[in-house]
This record gives sequence, C-alpha cells and structure tokens, in this order.
Amino acid sequence: MGSYAVKEMFLTLQGEGAQVGRRAVFLRFAGCNLWSGREEDRADAQCRFCDTDFVGLDGDNGGRYPDAGTLADRAIALWGELPGAFIVMTGGEPLLQVDDALVAALKARGFETAVETNGTQPAPAGIDWICVSPKAGTDVVLRRGNELKLVWPQPGIDPAALEDWDFEHFLLQPMDGPRLDEARAVAIAYVMAHPKWRLSTQTHKVVGIR
Repeated sequence: MGSYAVKEMFLTLQGEGAQVGRRAVFLRFAGCNLWSGREEDRADAQCRFCDTDFVGLDGDNGGRYPDAGTLADRAIALWGELPGAFIVMTGGEPLLQVDDALVAALKARGFETAVETNGTQPAPAGIDWICVSPKAGTDVVLRRGNELKLVWPQPGIDPAALEDWDFEHFLLQPMDGPRLDEARAVAIAYVMAHPKWRLSTQTHKVVGIR
C-alpha cells in the first residue's frame, strides 16, 4: 500500500466483545467508508451512531507511517517485552488500509492479530480474529469470522437474519447514547429469548480506560 494513515495507537485492555479484558495494542486507523467522522455529516451517514473519533492523525502515536515495518515496529514497542503480543486493528474502517504486508509485518514481530470491521470490505488472509459489526443498509461482504457483534437496537437489522452467517460468537451490544438504559433492556430481553446470542458490554467505559 505504501503508507498507513493512523489516528492513534495505544496500549490498553480490550473493552468489549468476546475478548473483553485482554491486554492489547489498539491500532486505530483514520477514515471510514460509512461516515466522514464530521458531525455535520452524521445525519446523512450510512452509520449514524458511531462513538469514535477517527478523523485526522493527531492521536497518541498517530501519523502517516511510510511502510508496514515502521508501523509494526511502533506497535511492538508499545507492547513491550511481555509474551502474548496481541493487536486490535480498528477505526474508522481498518480494512480500507490493512493489507497483506501489514499482517505479515505484525506476525513477524510475534503479534496475534485481530480486526474490528463493519464487514463491507474483504479481509486479507492471515488475520487471527475477525470481529464484524454490521450496520443497517450496508452491503456486508465479510459474513464469516470469529465474532459477530451487533450494536442494538438498530432499525433495519433483524438479528435472526444474521444467524446463518459463519461466526463462532454472536453478541448484542447495547447502543450507547442518551437511550442507553432502554437499549440495554432491549438487548438483555433479546438474549434471554434467543440464547444463540450473548450480551456485550462496553466495560472500558465502566472502568474508565481507553
């Protein structure tokens, strides 16, 4: 690809989903294909509920990295000397930028790799953990992986219609915002009635980490 536009990269614990609580380097790429990231465009975006700032290159360790090796070197430096290196590539939409070269460079430095994607872009081979979070009204081409994490409730998506997709874990995550309590109640009720699904909570917001 030649270069990578990174919003931020930092060491934290995975806050949600099936890998919750796990030490991880979070690599957040700039840019998304479903929303510009600007508030003035939110009402017309394909995804209107995003709670993440992925605009620009101004976060911790953000910038334009010239090649995969440089980016992977910075990621492993953040992880440090401990075993079990794990990196979560997110965004925005990471699969607009994640390519074979980056996956190979991260693997060469000992990383287990994960990606959190909206599923509208194909994934390069070799990623160890694929989490797809589908958005209503989009063409999801990535319908297999490790974890399907549906932000809920979303008008226009029926969880039952996703159950034939090829995933190991099916999770409902209450939509954050002014109606969070209501969203939690709806998600809990759905999981209680449909045990194929599990509840995902954004624990990083509860415990106060990034």
